[in-house]
Amino acid sequence: MTDPFVQPQEDTAASAMAALAEEFAFFDDWMDRYGMVIDWGRKLPPYPAEWQDAAHKVEGCQSQVWLASELRDGRLYLAAASDAAIVAGLVAMLLRIYSGRRPDEVLAADAARFLKELDLIGNLSANRGNGIAAMVARIRALAARAAAEAL
Repeated sequence: MTDPFVQPQEDTAASAMAALAEEFAFFDDWMDRYGMVIDWGRKLPPYPAEWQDAAHKVEGCQSQVWLASELRDGRLYLAAASDAAIVAGLVAMLLRIYSGRRPDEVLAADAARFLKELDLIGNLSANRGNGIAAMVARIRALAARAAAEAL
C-alpha cells in the first residue's frame, strides 16, 4: 500500500505557507486559482477506504472529509480525503502546511488566518469557510493530543 500520509515539501509550516502564497499569486483570476486548488486535491496520496468512517470524519464540513494522523519520530503526519474536488484541494493545502511537522509547530501555525489573508475564505461559501475552520481545529486537536502524549 502507498503511504497515505502527506510528506512535507518544505522545511517548515511557514515556508509551506509562503510557497502556497507564491503559487496562488501566479493567477489573477479566481477560476484559475480554483482550478489550481482542485489540481492540488487530485495529487493527494490515496486515502484508504477503510478509514472513510465515522471515527475519521471531520464534523462541520459541508462536504465529507476524513482525516487520519500518525506520530512518527516526533512529527505529526496527516492523511485526508474529501468527496468534493474543491474541498480536497483545500485539504491538500492544509496538509502541505501541517503534515510532517512537530506538534508544537502545528499548534503555532495559523493556516486559517493564512487562507483568510489569501482571500480564499472570502471567495468561498460561508459553509466552506466553516469547513476549513473545522479541519484546522481537528488538526490542532490531533497536534495537542500528540504533544501531550510526548510528555
